[in-house]
Amino acid sequence: MFQSRCGVCCDSCGRKQAVNCKGCINMDAPFWGGVCGVKSCCESKGLDHCGECGGFPCEMLSTMGVEEGFDPAPKLEQCRQWACEKKE
Repeated sequence: MFQSRCGVCCDSCGRKQAVNCKGCINMDAPFWGGVCGVKSCCESKGLDHCGECGGFPCEMLSTMGVEEGFDPAPKLEQCRQWACEKKE
C-alpha cells in the first residue's frame, strides 16, 4: 500500500510527528505550506504515486531532495515496489 506520492514511507519517517505531517496523500498541501511539484503532478494525472507514471522516473522525482542531501534512490525503489504490488 502506497504511503506517499514520491516513495517516502511516511509510517517510518522520524520527522512525521515533529512537523505534524499526516502524509501527502492525506493532506491538501504539504506540511511546510508550499507546493510539492511531485504531489501536484501525480494528482493532476490521477496517479496514486510516481511509480504508476509512464514517465517514471522523471527528473523532478530523481532530483527531489538532492540539494538538501537526500539520496533519491530509496524513494525510486519504493515507487517501483508499490507499482509491482498493484499489478499483483
